[in-house]
Amino acid sequence: MPMGKSHEILQFTNNVIQGRWFSLFASFLVMAGAGATYLFGTYSKEIKSSLGYDQTTLNLLGFFKDLGANVGVFSGLLAEITPTWFVLLVGASMNFTGYFMIWFSVVGKIEKPNVWLMCMYICFGANSQNFANTGALVTSVRNFPESRGNLIGLLKGFTGLSGAIMTQIYLAVYGNDATSLILLIAWLPAAISVIFVYTIREMRVVKQPNQLKVFYNCLAIAIVLALFLMVMTLVERTVRFTHAAYVGTATIACALLFLPLLVFVREELGVFRRKNIIDPPRVSTTEHPPVPVVVVVENKDTNNLKCLSFNDIFLNKPERGEDYSILQALLSTDMLILFVATFCGLGTSLTAVDNLGQIGESLGYPTTTIKSFVSLLSIWNFFGRIFSGFVSEALLVKYKFPRTLMMTLVLLLSCIGLLLIAFPFNGSVYVASVIIGFSFGAQLPLLFSIISELFGLKYYSTLFNCGQLASPLGSYILNVKVTGPLYDREALKDLVKKGLTRSSVKELTCIGNQCYRQAFIILASVAFFGALASLILVARTRKFYRGDIYKKFREQAEATEAEMASTNNK
Repeated sequence: MPMGKSHEILQFTNNVIQGRWFSLFASFLVMAGAGATYLFGTYSKEIKSSLGYDQTTLNLLGFFKDLGANVGVFSGLLAEITPTWFVLLVGASMNFTGYFMIWFSVVGKIEKPNVWLMCMYICFGANSQNFANTGALVTSVRNFPESRGNLIGLLKGFTGLSGAIMTQIYLAVYGNDATSLILLIAWLPAAISVIFVYTIREMRVVKQPNQLKVFYNCLAIAIVLALFLMVMTLVERTVRFTHAAYVGTATIACALLFLPLLVFVREELGVFRRKNIIDPPRVSTTEHPPVPVVVVVENKDTNNLKCLSFNDIFLNKPERGEDYSILQALLSTDMLILFVATFCGLGTSLTAVDNLGQIGESLGYPTTTIKSFVSLLSIWNFFGRIFSGFVSEALLVKYKFPRTLMMTLVLLLSCIGLLLIAFPFNGSVYVASVIIGFSFGAQLPLLFSIISELFGLKYYSTLFNCGQLASPLGSYILNVKVTGPLYDREALKDLVKKGLTRSSVKELTCIGNQCYRQAFIILASVAFFGALASLILVARTRKFYRGDIYKKFREQAEATEAEMASTNNK
């Protein structure tokens, strides 16, 4: 191969690896491994039976899982003062340590741990999800600020598919053994973060005309992947698969997961060719790559948490859309309303997700069908995320339709799914799994997008993690203090009817429509209250969403492009 040609290929390869698109691809993979918490319904039965827990104890464990998954303040603050690669490495180590100890406990490799220690293990492992979110999602939003709705929808969509993807991989690697799924959750997400740790970083925003088209290509690939996983999930529940068939299914799923890389390489190739035609490389002692990739040195502001006066915090706040300080945002009325809506919306959804396995059991569904419920919820979680991301973005840009109003509609939809569990009929849990999965998935991209739009991107890594703090609080109150005790009360009634006592059975199980009725009526009422709270935010932000919220980002991208063009022409 001629030296000039090989040098050109080397330059192009370097541009791809150092570019924004490859960083985004790496973020896709990291987020695709960051949804292990959504598989709790699959392996919780193994924990319950092997360690002899009742439903209240299992729900307590589920709460600590939700607590770890949603309390991301530490990862946000760490990201303010350390580089992205360090945040990802910390998350990888936490993920492996927490879930590996859970696996050790369940398979009996160590003495049965106390309940509080198991709670710490799952909280520690689940908290790693925040480090993946902070490292991958926040960096990507800053690299593509004008397409944040689409981007957050895609990234959180891959997280939503994570459960179904890892299920296919564990079936191919370990067979149908739920305890081995815990082992896979321990090592696979950690390995992905370590492999791509240095490719995810912030870069200067450059205007690219095909950006939206690229995102829609990725959306099409993600939808194909989701549909494939949904079909295979249903087929695997009705047809007996050989190990080779599971390997083939997992291979196709992984190939579809890597397909966006081809889209990104094609985009980089087009830019590379256009750049060489417009500005052919000059002979000089210091060669510039055809597409300048300017990496921003992450300037961590050590005064993020500086003390502000009372007037600065409560009275002299920036306009909506400008960069708020952390205290200004957290103590604002808008954030308080978001907190209430998140408490009600995500708190009820997480409670439903964590209890889905036991809901199916109480209604008499076989184990294979219960796994179908969990997989369907995971897949429709994905559809909810991409729908709220892409559709809210399109409606916002074209019709000035506020994301806050879409949040209200999603919470109202959630009420329907919760009521289907409270008043079940034949096949209603299938429908409820779809509705709850969709509404649950839709809430997160909306929450993250709204926070970025109302309070700016300067301290986004901390603010979006603070914004979801209401979720574990809602999960604790609604799951541990409401749903678990009400379920156990019904289970004890069943024991009394059978003439048994609690000490005579290892695990407390309730069978019948009454098991979750009262609890889910309460959950539906709470979700409706959250919708009303969200409606207040719609009224408060109506004027803001009628404006051009992306104007300043377009101006910054155009200024960067002009600066690069000026530099190249010198």
